[in-house]
Amino acid sequence: MAKDTVPAVHRKKARTLVKEMHAHGGLAPVDLERFWADEEVAGKDPFGANIPQVSLGVWMSDECMFAELGLKEDFWKLLHDHDWRLQQRKAYNDKAEKIVGRRLLSETPFDPVRQYPPVKMLHDVFEAKNEWHSESWWLKQNCDNAEELKALLDRVEQRIESLREFILPPHWAEEKARLTKLGVKPPLYRSQRGPVTFATSIFGIENLIFLLMDKPVLAARFRDAILNAMLGIARVLDEEAGYTVATSPRGFSFFDDNCCMLNKEMYEFFGLPVLKAVFERYSPGPADTRYQHSDSAMGHHLPALGTLGMTGLNLGPTVRVEDIRRHCPKAVIYGQLAPFTFSRNEEEQIVLEFLRDYDQAREKRGLCFATAGSINNGSRLTGMRLIMAAIQRHGRYDK
Repeated sequence: MAKDTVPAVHRKKARTLVKEMHAHGGLAPVDLERFWADEEVAGKDPFGANIPQVSLGVWMSDECMFAELGLKEDFWKLLHDHDWRLQQRKAYNDKAEKIVGRRLLSETPFDPVRQYPPVKMLHDVFEAKNEWHSESWWLKQNCDNAEELKALLDRVEQRIESLREFILPPHWAEEKARLTKLGVKPPLYRSQRGPVTFATSIFGIENLIFLLMDKPVLAARFRDAILNAMLGIARVLDEEAGYTVATSPRGFSFFDDNCCMLNKEMYEFFGLPVLKAVFERYSPGPADTRYQHSDSAMGHHLPALGTLGMTGLNLGPTVRVEDIRRHCPKAVIYGQLAPFTFSRNEEEQIVLEFLRDYDQAREKRGLCFATAGSINNGSRLTGMRLIMAAIQRHGRYDK
């Protein structure tokens, strides 16, 4: 909040609440039973005329188990050792139940018998590889100039012609028949790394920018290949699940951090048409999910997103609630708590960022207070309880 002017009354409220928190052994004062009853109402419709309080969007994550339980960070083990992960989730939930009054993480055991074989996705169509490093999966760049991109697009466009054969693995039909008998439907395709992030991952950030400036025809071909592959994958998986265009489930979500790298004109040429076409196919109704996550300084694209009737946005911590609401009046705003404010346990700052966002959302509502980005290791259950206390004391609509 360095660029925000903090009202003195906010500072006083934050300091008072944090002082009370420490006076009670590090647990902020919350009527848990009342909070969760009110959250059940608020969470159903954060715009609701009769909701009692701001909705809570901080539901923690597996990543938070490391600091909370005193474990050494090991993200590979977290992803692949299912028995260990379940054991830690149960231990975490025991602690969460005492501090926030809810078991937050899933305790459903992983059952390999009920898993479909993996299908190939957009990055496979574009011949890109996922690499594990720096404790995460990263999509590896696979072309570096216009000629390499042209050759890649030649292969991609040919692949799109027979996408079903390409994306479905061997023995798919047998596995589908077996799992259908168990009541397990095939997976659908309703979310994607956004078009700009995808393009910059496989072609490079600077390369894409220069491509848009110098070779717009090739850039348009790249954009259209991304869109056509996406629609093709979604259609194939819909059909495998037994859906038609008329009956397929609605809603689509994009995760496009790197859209901030393009200026307004570039984004409206390259990124926006992909979202528009996908939403027209999968989110045509006013209440259908049209969601974007971009935890970056991408406020300059709010006017463009405003043309799409967005229903949910989770944007970077420098993007303000009042600006989002001005351009996207129907979107639930999941934010705008800076992720590192939360993971570093900056207690007074957590409350100040809530008070700022509540003030900006109070008149029109539609705020689900959450981190403006991911919930990182270091984020504590006592911090979540502090947010709950701030909502209950200072974030009510019924007073």
